[in-house]
Amino acid sequence: MILDHLQQLYDYNYWARDLILNKCEALTAEQFLAGNRFPMGGLRDTLVHTLAAEWIWRKRVMGESPTTLLNNEDYPDLVTLRNAWAKEEQAIQAYLKTLSEDTLAAPLKYSTTKGDPKEEGLLGILTHIVFHGMQHRSECAQMLTELGHSPGNIDLIVFLREA
Repeated sequence: MILDHLQQLYDYNYWARDLILNKCEALTAEQFLAGNRFPMGGLRDTLVHTLAAEWIWRKRVMGESPTTLLNNEDYPDLVTLRNAWAKEEQAIQAYLKTLSEDTLAAPLKYSTTKGDPKEEGLLGILTHIVFHGMQHRSECAQMLTELGHSPGNIDLIVFLREA
């Protein structure tokens, strides 16, 4: 039951991500790369931050503890970002298929990028990935709306109704 719910959250995560990325296609390169008042910066930088969080947490739950995040400049355009994110989505979806209800209850030990040891429950980490993305998708939705390209309603209930 929990695994089914978790899968549904990840399906929502990528559905909402695609709403944002699809609207980014209407932007000029300058608009996509421009800075902004939001905490992570403009659209590209906020999206890369969101991808980086998914990537680093997946690495951690799979037993690695990277010491750096992804670099914004490695994603100079929307196509490069989309391609990288598609690979990350495949990797995390494959990982989710390896889980059992018992493994979700297990604590996970990892290190932060600064090397500080931490321990969290696996289910909490996997849920965090989706909620973290939701926070930054909301910021991107606001940026897009201000540029005249609202992604529309990115609520979970809209996804559930469409699914």
